[in-house]
Amino acid sequence: MKICQIANVDFAMRHFLLPLMRGARARGHEVVGVCADGALLDVPRAEGFRIETPPMARSLNPVAQARAFAALVALFRRERFDLVHAHFPISGLLGRLAARAAGVPRIAYTCHGFLFNQPGPWWRRTLSLHMERLGGRVTDTFLTVSEEEAEDAKRLRIHPRATPVLNGRDPALFHPDPAARAALRAEFGAGEGDCVIAAVSRLVRHKGHPELLRAMEDTPENAVLWVVGERLPSDHGEDLEPYFARAAERLGRRIVRLGYRHDVARILAAADAYCLPSHFEGLPMSVIEAMLTGLPVVATDIRGPREQVVDGQTGYLVPPMEAAPLARAITRLAEDAALRARMGEAGRLRALDRFDEGKVVGRTLDLLGL
Repeated sequence: MKICQIANVDFAMRHFLLPLMRGARARGHEVVGVCADGALLDVPRAEGFRIETPPMARSLNPVAQARAFAALVALFRRERFDLVHAHFPISGLLGRLAARAAGVPRIAYTCHGFLFNQPGPWWRRTLSLHMERLGGRVTDTFLTVSEEEAEDAKRLRIHPRATPVLNGRDPALFHPDPAARAALRAEFGAGEGDCVIAAVSRLVRHKGHPELLRAMEDTPENAVLWVVGERLPSDHGEDLEPYFARAAERLGRRIVRLGYRHDVARILAAADAYCLPSHFEGLPMSVIEAMLTGLPVVATDIRGPREQVVDGQTGYLVPPMEAAPLARAITRLAEDAALRARMGEAGRLRALDRFDEGKVVGRTLDLLGL
């Protein structure tokens, strides 16, 4: 079959869709990626995937979306795909509607998180629900990365057969690595008694960085925060630099900013715990990566993370948008190395069982009929 995998931006294509594209190609199918152009498309292109770059936009601007829709319809008519598999709210809706307009015989969608489950004005949540219902009407196979959001899709009459497939990462890449641990801790100045807390995400408000930085002020002196990630050009919202400037003044050596990295697996192997205090999520890949590496995870008690972290066994779940509970959870881990080891191993075994990339990709391809 000739398959189109469509996302919004290059970051999503590289970090979320590429394993699925590899899996479909390994089963003998032709796979073409579609998303906005960007530097991070170098990896899929180097692997031999053709990537088409229509003018996709992460916004609700009607002019921009009309332009993207027209480009997608023209692309789908020219390429004559057997299956279009769309992802993410805006690109997912545009991709599915364009596929229907172009006469694509099979249309699939994977929900990586519903916008109506995110904090925001009532009109945006209402618009999101109507958009999802519209998209659901033209979708043959409706998948979600979260079990809770599969139930939402059925309960809210978005799609009657919504099926959770979860997310996965490769255990051959993400695993404990003593050599990387020693090298990177020396490089970044982590002491033998330091408890390094890694945080890997885009630098946007809803990932909870302001709460995390404030919480770090109330943790022991051996708690050190490594922040990995950057703000994408297409990201919107509050600038977080003032929060980091304050943290640098108050935490000193206990905060290390590493920017965008290609060696996240080695950084996680050098850490002692992981923290993702998001306000909303789908099913975060970074939590899976940390669990496979054997790290206890502190995350917020929201859709997605609460399907991954078993509170008190593989880490801690805390209320979103609150610094004090976050500080208490990090403190417990920073003060007890045996607890970290016990929780980390329990999380690793859970991730190997539920979030192995090979299992997830295989299950997804089977549901897509590939």
